[in-house]
Amino acid sequence: MAQARKIINDPVYGFITVDHPLLLQIISHPYYQRLRNIHQMAFAHLVYPGAVHSRLHHSLGAYHLMCTALRELKGKGAEITEEEELGAKLAILLHDIGHGPFSHALEQELIQDTHHERLSLLIMQKLNEEFDGQLQTGIDIFTDHYPKKFLHQLVSGQLDVDRMDYLNRDSFFTGVAEGVIGYDRIIKMLAVNDGNLVVEEKAIYSIEKFLLSRRLMYWQVYLHKTVVAAEKMLIMIIRRAKALIAAGIETTAATPAFNRFLQGSHSNGAIEALLDDFCQMDDHDIMATVKNWCSHNDAVLSLLCKAIIQRKIMRIKLQSTPIEESFQLQKIKEIVLATGIDEKDMDYFAFGGDASNRLYNADNESINILYKDGSLKDISQVDDPLIDVKISEPVKKYYFCYLRV
Repeated sequence: MAQARKIINDPVYGFITVDHPLLLQIISHPYYQRLRNIHQMAFAHLVYPGAVHSRLHHSLGAYHLMCTALRELKGKGAEITEEEELGAKLAILLHDIGHGPFSHALEQELIQDTHHERLSLLIMQKLNEEFDGQLQTGIDIFTDHYPKKFLHQLVSGQLDVDRMDYLNRDSFFTGVAEGVIGYDRIIKMLAVNDGNLVVEEKAIYSIEKFLLSRRLMYWQVYLHKTVVAAEKMLIMIIRRAKALIAAGIETTAATPAFNRFLQGSHSNGAIEALLDDFCQMDDHDIMATVKNWCSHNDAVLSLLCKAIIQRKIMRIKLQSTPIEESFQLQKIKEIVLATGIDEKDMDYFAFGGDASNRLYNADNESINILYKDGSLKDISQVDDPLIDVKISEPVKKYYFCYLRV
């Protein structure tokens, strides 16, 4: 295979080098190029106008950090073959390929009981067939079936390059300084011990800052109350459209692919037959359809769509205790009086739920600190911690969204 090399100018890291023909072919593939049109942060740009970067930006950034991490580990004596290096790069480049329109916001609405990791794997397997098995090592690393566990831990773990990039990138594009992490120092301090990824002792404070930054970004950006309300409104739009279609009312989507996903409840078992349709959809399909539905005859659907397009996002009450029932009933009564919409449809205009985030989950996969004497200690057990990472219980907040009237 002929040698090839491309340089990509990234606003966060500067120049990113892609120096393998297979990687360039994958990046050029329509499945991958589709990520250009999927926002990394869904509706966060309604609050932070700069947050319009895409899943493609993020995957290239994570790829860049993977290249840096592999180079550091090899420099410290870790045995990584050219095939394993290529596999790890493929795994991180394609780790988010299974995201659909508006990413996590619609993850369970278009295909029920199927997470994007499952879709990523299906797409990687399909690409593997197309490229004559050249992605198999990457797939094995992605699914944690490869013997060298540290390669998978770089792709998916408590301290993976995926998280490092999205925290760094999202803080850059939102302007939220609390999300800035010392990713370069953390990568410099990575090492391999007994086949697992560890961090050298000198990076303890950088790791604690990383964990704290992640929590701050979740509550200040990812779970910002206006972002939550906008994403829930989009879910209600999709649910209303599906209900109308099920009732025999014409509700055609802007594109045939999106229309097929509105026709019924698709689950994990049906996705393989619909994989091509799924890979044709992006944020543009959804927003073009929402614009069309602004003039739909159904008052519920048109009102919700107009509110999204005009940025008249629902009000939301967010607190650490369950929302009082009296408050909810009062808001429902006000909406009925103001809009004249039947009370039986109020579930679309007044609804609640909860959101949670965990600082550190030692049960999932630990962050082990390698001391100079060769001993290992979990980050939650370090002496004189800057933050109390022993608080591993998730922080939960309750919300109630209701239409502006």
